[in-house]
Amino acid sequence: MPSVFQGAFFMVKVIAVETEEEVAAVKALIYEFIDWLGARYPELEELIKDYFSNQGFDEEMSNLLGVFGPPGGACLLAYHQGEPVGILMMKPHGETEVEMNRMFVKESARGLGIGKALAVRLVEEARRIGYDWMILSALDRHFEALPLYRGLGFVDDSERPPDSGDEREIRLKLDLRSGDALRPPRPDRS
Repeated sequence: MPSVFQGAFFMVKVIAVETEEEVAAVKALIYEFIDWLGARYPELEELIKDYFSNQGFDEEMSNLLGVFGPPGGACLLAYHQGEPVGILMMKPHGETEVEMNRMFVKESARGLGIGKALAVRLVEEARRIGYDWMILSALDRHFEALPLYRGLGFVDDSERPPDSGDEREIRLKLDLRSGDALRPPRPDRS
């Protein structure tokens, strides 16, 4: 069932990906995300390649919903003005943990609360499935995403070893067993 988040001047629809057309839209956004990473961090080209290789990227792309779909995962796609503009996924990481992966919002749609809408929906889905913890990793220079994650209740997870082996990697976790369900973004009334 789609979630609809409405701001003062925009509406975002977040869906769980099911159809081949939706899978194709997700894959296009994943490749756009990789291109964006390369352009933003050209000096980290090898680290980025290693990261995707260690994540089993080729397998993920050939079996997207098998890796990120039900029953243990989720693949979400956000639409704004009828166009796919954002993605966020999760996959099981053991029996009690789920890993958040691949948050990306097209540059043309940033600042509208789409990342938060995706994250809220993903956390709700992880709780519905029954996970205890959500984990994620991000580079220390993801200035836009890190405050969002922390604002949603994620805390540092220094006990977990880095996925990439790089000291710039920040590992975060969210206790899904406590607190109220996260709320969708509210319109800016200023």
